[in-house]
Amino acid sequence: MVHYLTSRLREYRRLSRDGVLAVGLMLSVAFLGLFVIYPLFKILSVNASPAAAPAWHRLIAARGTWNVIFNTLWLGLGVATIGTALGFLFAFVQVKLDVPFKRLFNLVGVLPIISPPFAVAMSTIVLFGRSGLITHKLLGLRYDVYGLDGLIFVLAISFFPIAYLTLVGMLRALDPALEEAATSLGASRWRVFRTVVLPMMTPGLASSFLLLFVEAMADLANPLLIGGNYTVLSSRIFLAIIGEYDLYAGAVLSLILLVPSLTLFFLQYYWVSRRSYVSVTGKPTGSARPLETPVLKWSLFALTLLISGLIVLVYGFIFVGAFTKVWGINYAFTLDHFRFVLFGYGSDAMVDTTLLASIATPLAGVLGLLIAYLVVRRRFTGRSLIDFASVLGLAVPGTVVGIGLILAFNQPMWGGLFPKLTGTALIIVMAYAVRSVPGSVRSIIASLQQIDEAMEEASASLGASSLTTFRRITVPLIKPAFLAGLVYSFSRSMTSLSAIIFLVTPRWRIMTAQILNEAETGRFGNAAAYCVVLIAIVLFAIGLMYLTVGSRTGAERLVER
Repeated sequence: MVHYLTSRLREYRRLSRDGVLAVGLMLSVAFLGLFVIYPLFKILSVNASPAAAPAWHRLIAARGTWNVIFNTLWLGLGVATIGTALGFLFAFVQVKLDVPFKRLFNLVGVLPIISPPFAVAMSTIVLFGRSGLITHKLLGLRYDVYGLDGLIFVLAISFFPIAYLTLVGMLRALDPALEEAATSLGASRWRVFRTVVLPMMTPGLASSFLLLFVEAMADLANPLLIGGNYTVLSSRIFLAIIGEYDLYAGAVLSLILLVPSLTLFFLQYYWVSRRSYVSVTGKPTGSARPLETPVLKWSLFALTLLISGLIVLVYGFIFVGAFTKVWGINYAFTLDHFRFVLFGYGSDAMVDTTLLASIATPLAGVLGLLIAYLVVRRRFTGRSLIDFASVLGLAVPGTVVGIGLILAFNQPMWGGLFPKLTGTALIIVMAYAVRSVPGSVRSIIASLQQIDEAMEEASASLGASSLTTFRRITVPLIKPAFLAGLVYSFSRSMTSLSAIIFLVTPRWRIMTAQILNEAETGRFGNAAAYCVVLIAIVLFAIGLMYLTVGSRTGAERLVER
């Protein structure tokens, strides 16, 4: 035992000799401990307190609670199944078919990432609702889009890019020699797909399914807008806190939502980390042969084109709503909605959201860089715990993150040394960072694992300090991954709702919360204008980040030196 403690202490002494890394470790641990672990602990401690016992008894005994739980599970299964299928279809067409409009399909596959979470829901109501432009006015139907089927539709469109981006990368990484070998042995293309391609895609398919399941269970905006009488846990939590002012009921329901979300997320995390589906052991040999069976090829193309057209219609109709008098009723051209957003009441929300997201983005990027470097390049006790804590912000539903932050920082701590944060801009920035850091960490970890440590060791052997090596060698090589983390962080912060819905105040207005308010009161034109402005801000910021950070790879920059 003494030897173990001595060796562990020696690890930290070696780490402390590098002042920059020591500070980075302390900052990372402080952020993860204070804003990730502590809020979750507060939720658990509140649920275990005697004051929460009446809420537990009331909710568990109520049949409605169990109906809400089963509703949430059914929604998650439906969205995960359809969203994963859509993602695989788009990825397969992108990689395996020689067809036109591939750039359009790729654009459609990433478009929902930069849009507000309920933009699809608003457009769907106007197009396919009881008085929808297509269902009622064109087809003469009185279709009720509110409920489970409407929710599955909008959430599958909103979240299928998660599956698409995962699966398209895996399909491109498959060694074509495997398929060529199977074909040369007489296997048909269907048999090759069923026995070679599909098994190799199993980790990605499972990962996509479980991630979409968790995202669908945790979503708040769409159930509030298009759920109707179909209540799920996230909307029930919102009602308990905002409508009933019952924080204990909200904490109990948050824990109920947290259990399946964490279980499924870490099942996915465990699966991916232990996968042994290796297809590329060196440079891939051969070239991928596109699918040439005419019937299947053009059927898949037609299906993808049809779905892409539907998605473009849904998003394009948002722009129509932003420029019309009364979206869905009076299509006369107007700029009144943009005057409201840009120069009226909405201008404060636009400025506040952009400012807070701009503060949270570099914070999340730097923290993600520090955590990823410590996890991959340093060996010390507790490294795996830091890695584990860094992904909790993605595993924990946004609604639970917001409630945890309220419970943790609704009063001063440590005798007033740590102030109350609720009602301040800082707690919103930290909520953004908690939700954004995991994406940045995973992106940079993947990049660091592809870089041979010998390059950094060679720099150190020539007398360069660890800071110089990190700045001149490591950072240029991982710059594309760092940029991807920044883009992800800003996009997620600008479009986030569930994590900050309980944290917004009249002093700090957030665009997504304002969009929800406008949509719930029937002012869809203002909400659509908000969505258009938000998408424009995100696209402008992404372009600015690419110009500032640079689009060339780190290897190209290193060679130039």
